[in-house]
Amino acid sequence: MRIFAIGDLHLDGRQEKPMDVFGENWIDHEDKIFKYWKNNISSDDLVLIPGDISWAMKLKDAYEDLKKIDELPGKKVMIRGNHDFWWESKNKMNNLDLTSIKFIVKDSVEYENVAVCGVRGWFNVNTSELDEELSEEEKTTIEANRKHNLHIFDRELIRLRNSVEKIKDFSGLKIAMLHYPPFKITGELNEFGKILKEGNIDLCLYGHLHGEEGHKLVNEGKYDGVEYICVSSDFLDFKIKEITLDSLQ
Repeated sequence: MRIFAIGDLHLDGRQEKPMDVFGENWIDHEDKIFKYWKNNISSDDLVLIPGDISWAMKLKDAYEDLKKIDELPGKKVMIRGNHDFWWESKNKMNNLDLTSIKFIVKDSVEYENVAVCGVRGWFNVNTSELDEELSEEEKTTIEANRKHNLHIFDRELIRLRNSVEKIKDFSGLKIAMLHYPPFKITGELNEFGKILKEGNIDLCLYGHLHGEEGHKLVNEGKYDGVEYICVSSDFLDFKIKEITLDSLQ
């Protein structure tokens, strides 16, 4: 079994969200991904997808996109991205009768000598002091948004701890998927990275970062014993990345 990964498929079965606003390289991106997939992945392989799978707003509308992935070669494991508004309870998603897809929801999955955990994560909340030149109304709005984002950030940390806990005794390769990069704007690991270190995770795959400006924020390599790899589809030039032992050195 080989291991592959790609995030941010941004499939658009309803043809309502063209991705070429991020650049001409996104034109026909779905065709590029699927062509590479069919030519390079076999039914025995494992494909990890860290979020932003479909632009659909409801599960029934995402089914068409999920079915396309289900019919591609390989076994697939998915987590939720920030644009996966269709994502519902695990029972509802499992009831779609997709035969090759597993969804991680506060748990983990295992295939042979590989265990996979994960969670969407959240962006690193700026805790700097408010700009004194802002009006009181602007300060109030910013502070309310900050508190809301801190609540989501803390909740996602709890979910990651629970997911990592599921594979703490696994003796094989331990992989975590996050949608948001687990780095501060300064390039340092945030609290999500600390949880991965404590859980003795071998590899973390993340996405979310697009375009020239987004790619400037990509951090890869080994931090605190965990290897980090960005697998946003455009960062990979829409070619699914094979995860090899060489990539974990």
